[in-house]
Amino acid sequence: MGPGEGQGPGSGSGDGPEAGAAAMPRPMLRLDGATVRFGARAALDDVRLEVAEHETVCVLGPSGSGKSTLLRAVAGLQPLDAGRVSLDGRDLGGVPAHRRGVGLMFQDHQLFPQRDVGGNVAFGLRMRGASKAEQSARVRELLELVGLPGAAERNVASLSGGEQQRVALARALAPRPRLLMLDEPLGQLDRSLRERLVVELRELFHTLGTTVLAVTHDQGEAFALADRVVVMRDGRIAQSGTPLQVWQRPADEFVARFLGFDNVVPATVSGEAADTPWGKVPVPEGSPQGPGTLLVRPAGVRLTDPAEGLRCTVTGRTFRGTHVAVQLQPEGAPRLEAACALRDAPEIGTEAGVLFDAAEISVLEGAEDA
Repeated sequence: MGPGEGQGPGSGSGDGPEAGAAAMPRPMLRLDGATVRFGARAALDDVRLEVAEHETVCVLGPSGSGKSTLLRAVAGLQPLDAGRVSLDGRDLGGVPAHRRGVGLMFQDHQLFPQRDVGGNVAFGLRMRGASKAEQSARVRELLELVGLPGAAERNVASLSGGEQQRVALARALAPRPRLLMLDEPLGQLDRSLRERLVVELRELFHTLGTTVLAVTHDQGEAFALADRVVVMRDGRIAQSGTPLQVWQRPADEFVARFLGFDNVVPATVSGEAADTPWGKVPVPEGSPQGPGTLLVRPAGVRLTDPAEGLRCTVTGRTFRGTHVAVQLQPEGAPRLEAACALRDAPEIGTEAGVLFDAAEISVLEGAEDA
């Protein structure tokens, strides 16, 4: 997929993060050539993206990649310099933010401190002229859904960070928006709370059938929440696909390194082997032939006796909870990272041999642009 290309219905999501491509509902949100410029710099550069009805799409990217500008452009908080945004086939050009029928939740929650929980959740309904009975029923329903039953009269200042996040979500959902947009929704919460809430959010969105466009810097959060992940670079879309597709086959070196893979080198593929700075490395059957870029996942770096394979020196060990990341330095070649069980991790300063597992190797489209 080339830069600036999104994936529309039928090319991305299935029933969950690990589903393959499947037929999808009609697109609800469409960006056609969306461009935003700040002086000479394009914060969004001819972006084309579709989000299907009931789909959850998470946009990832480094700082300055354009992900937050994309969200603001859809919300109507940032005008486009070119292109258009449409919702349900309706061009949103010139439509103010409060008339777009979208919900927006920021990472700092922005709750009204002078209102209690119920008053915060009911705010959008009150602005739309809902009766008090309708407001009360909807507040009660949503507080049940987000796990805060009976909290309507609580002062928002008394809430924990996780509880405030739930109230902000209930407030965004209250007017039944056609599209819910989340800007770093769990960014201010500690990791254990984020990991728990992201599972609850995914279940909630699927229960409600909500269409979601979220921006996050946390890859684990995006991969757990999304039906489809969009990775951005320099205002353009570098890759779009299901979490499993993006993880297993990054589009290029940039995406691979952004996902945290460091075992990436130039290579020339011939048959089922590649010539690399680490020597001959096996590649999966059917890999693209000729010059390219090779990704070896840490799980594909197998440690063995120093007399076998590529001889390396162990230069570091990092405990990652489920495994140990072992840093290896071959002579005259780029460093490697291996993943192994704690009981199998060699000591720093010792020698180890390395063999490669083709099942954990991918041939990428090409080297990263200079």
